[in-house]
Amino acid sequence: MTSQINPNNINGAYPVAGQDNNSQGFRDNFTNTATNFQYAYNEITDLQNKAVLKQALAGTVLDNNMLGSPLSNALLSNMSEATVTLGSVSGTTIINYALGSYQTFTTNGAVTLGFSNLPAAGAAARVRLVVTVANVIHTLTFPNAVSVNNVGIVGATISASGTTIAFNTTGKFIFDLATSDGGSTISIIECNKEIQPFNNSSENLADATAAKLSATTSYFSTVAVSNSTLAAGIPGQIKVFAMVARSGGNKIITVTNPAWGGAGTITFSAQGQACTLQYINNTWFCIGNNGAVFA
Repeated sequence: MTSQINPNNINGAYPVAGQDNNSQGFRDNFTNTATNFQYAYNEITDLQNKAVLKQALAGTVLDNNMLGSPLSNALLSNMSEATVTLGSVSGTTIINYALGSYQTFTTNGAVTLGFSNLPAAGAAARVRLVVTVANVIHTLTFPNAVSVNNVGIVGATISASGTTIAFNTTGKFIFDLATSDGGSTISIIECNKEIQPFNNSSENLADATAAKLSATTSYFSTVAVSNSTLAAGIPGQIKVFAMVARSGGNKIITVTNPAWGGAGTITFSAQGQACTLQYINNTWFCIGNNGAVFA
């Protein structure tokens, strides 16, 4: 901005001492001085309204809202991001991007996420979520827009209602979510876990329950006949079943998409029996077996 203030239109040598002076010269100086004061007022006010400041001006509150204006060729150091602590939540929870790009919460039940105030298409946005899972029965559901890289997230089930994660353990889970189309399509990265549908984890598989896809190994003991199920997996996924004790009936697991056809069952009838399955071409194949019966 070029200043309109003109210091050259004030005659500093007027009036001339010791002689009569034309009153027009006084009027010209007064007029030009008043005009320059008005220019100064306008320009300073404009700067106060638009400038980026290190501290608040006297009598104001600091608000460096850039209003989406570009910032280029900047050298940044010692930068930080605002942290939004949502506390203990359950049910529908909205991640408001306008509040900050680093948000945390603790589950107090099943949580269904939504997003608001993401920038318009053409501008990229990233949100880091730090989720503290207080109980393994608490699930986390992302909306349908979270559709890039969601296949392979540990414990994830993808359905018409979105991507739902069932956690195999309590603790902190970190997710990065990014979009460049206003939130129509959102990618997800699980930051503190292996990006694959299985990891070094196990579960004690009880009667009448589904084997967790988020656990590599399901082990079990029986005191009577016990039944469980195994859902469809993710290509390449490994699943291990093992009978650690038997003081009663058999363990029967009914498998979705079994490669061996038939009833799709695996029966364990003695301690030490175990098998290893792998999900290949949308089918569970047995790639190792010690005594279990497939039917």
